[in-house]
Amino acid sequence: MQSRAFPLKLRVSNQQKGEYAMIDVTHVYKYFREETALQDLDVHVGKGEIYGFLGPSGSGKTTTIHLLTGQMKPDIGSVTVMGKTGDQLKQPDFLQRIGVMTEATGLYQRLSVMDNLKLAADLYGVKAPEKRINELLALTGLTEASRKRADKLSKGMMQRVLLIRALLHEPELLFLDEPTAALDPASTKKIHEALLEQKENGVTIFLTTHDMEEAEALCDRVAFLHHGSIQKSGVPKELRREHADGSISVELQDGRRYRLIQDEKHADRLAGWMKTGSIAAIQTNVPTLGDIFIEVTGRELV
Repeated sequence: MQSRAFPLKLRVSNQQKGEYAMIDVTHVYKYFREETALQDLDVHVGKGEIYGFLGPSGSGKTTTIHLLTGQMKPDIGSVTVMGKTGDQLKQPDFLQRIGVMTEATGLYQRLSVMDNLKLAADLYGVKAPEKRINELLALTGLTEASRKRADKLSKGMMQRVLLIRALLHEPELLFLDEPTAALDPASTKKIHEALLEQKENGVTIFLTTHDMEEAEALCDRVAFLHHGSIQKSGVPKELRREHADGSISVELQDGRRYRLIQDEKHADRLAGWMKTGSIAAIQTNVPTLGDIFIEVTGRELV
């Protein structure tokens, strides 16, 4: 968090004229007492995107979701979600179009998975609820756990049930706050598969995470959030290429390793190894999103 600093002027949205945005956040500031939680925040998410909001704990990720789902209002700037703004974000017709998955479970611990999901389906007015629930249980690999009580679920199972609850009413826009935090690889894989299927169905997903591998696997675009402001954003592959140093690493059959710059001198050396069959492995040195985050912000993503 940083001390409060008021902006000197408004900045025009960078959204292109005529471009349709599911989420349009322009020049947003949010304060808690004398601390600045979000400053000069610009976020524009198109329909059908998976947009990754990446940052460590305390960087402002959850606060941003609260703004986008109408739980908070910005102190400065504008927030528009699917054409709705201000108090419209609290109206039933808006809430019916979004799904939200956060750490606050809200599950009834003594009820089964099926009964919890039936209650949620009834709240949203889901047609043919049992059919829809069974489809999502199968999608997330939880069919056999449908009769298990919520207080008997593993962390991974709990997260998948929360995802199902967020998807029950077939929302157009999905907000996920650290959906795979501290999960085992198998549970993470199930959630990733479910999210990619939602994307294929045209659902827009706003994902907060500090897991860079997750961001690379899922996201069309990412933004690095640090101290409440976006330090850098872009397409993961393009960001990695932009920050690459142009070198390659070569491992020879005898175990020796070399880092080569791509120039004429080193090309001749590489060609010599190739002629003699000396190369065991070769790869370009492209940084991870985690490496780039450290370069941009000066700190690790933990």
